[in-house]
Amino acid sequence: MKVYEALHWASSFLKERNRDENASELLLQHYLRMSRASFLASLRDELDANVFENFKKAVLLHAEGKPIQYIIGYEEFYGRSFRVNEDVLIPRPETEELVHGALKRLDGLFGERKPLKVADIGTGSGAIAITMKLEHANLSVTATDIYGPTLDLAAENAKSLGADIQFVQGDLLKPLMATGEKFDAVISNPPYIPVGDMEWMSEVVLAHEPHRALFAGPDGLDIYKRLIEELPVVLKEEALVGFEVGSGQSKAVAALLKQTFPQADIEIVHDINGKDRIVFATIRCQAPLVDKNS
Repeated sequence: MKVYEALHWASSFLKERNRDENASELLLQHYLRMSRASFLASLRDELDANVFENFKKAVLLHAEGKPIQYIIGYEEFYGRSFRVNEDVLIPRPETEELVHGALKRLDGLFGERKPLKVADIGTGSGAIAITMKLEHANLSVTATDIYGPTLDLAAENAKSLGADIQFVQGDLLKPLMATGEKFDAVISNPPYIPVGDMEWMSEVVLAHEPHRALFAGPDGLDIYKRLIEELPVVLKEEALVGFEVGSGQSKAVAALLKQTFPQADIEIVHDINGKDRIVFATIRCQAPLVDKNS
């Protein structure tokens, strides 16, 4: 069988099962261990039988709903390859915008001051923490996650990419609160999907990506409420907070931040698709917690 014949079979097979037919090219390129340019130049080459068997198994898995990234074991983020498995969410392009925006605002707030201490809460694959460290070497980055195997994978990514990250297991900000450390920035892409959305979500996501990293109560705001309540304990007087949010949640998250930090500059940032995807709070003079009972 020629490479192009295997590609044609897989594309047709996936299309019949309402899957992305372009996945066939990504999968075959992966099993051939080729760059895209080399792959396109080899379309009329004979395909090794063992490679085809591995490719065929992967195509069948994807047809059944398994994401390509979990099949091949990695995803690209900010120009780097991150290992992923079903213990972590697959990094999304929207989160690249969170990282880019956070780095830009850290420069604006602190200038050349260094080192700066940054915490990534619910790190997953480590994409946020590792990218921020590699893009700005002067950052001292701590990453937390509640699930041990997730932290193990994030640590493997940090090692392979050469990023010096401190990984701490624990629930949201609690491990940081326990040490009494203060941070210049807290960044997070927490679970934010309302539980009721399970009814219409893709089976590809529901059957494979970890639910603890997806869902957060009836309105999707449970984790933001907990994070924002704990933030004053770990932030310095001048600090940056950056959250990725679900579409339509930005005003609610901005209001929660404003309630806790009345003097903060709150920004809602729309992603490349025009969705309100990120909320930043720049805190130049940290106000005390507002007494919600007063």
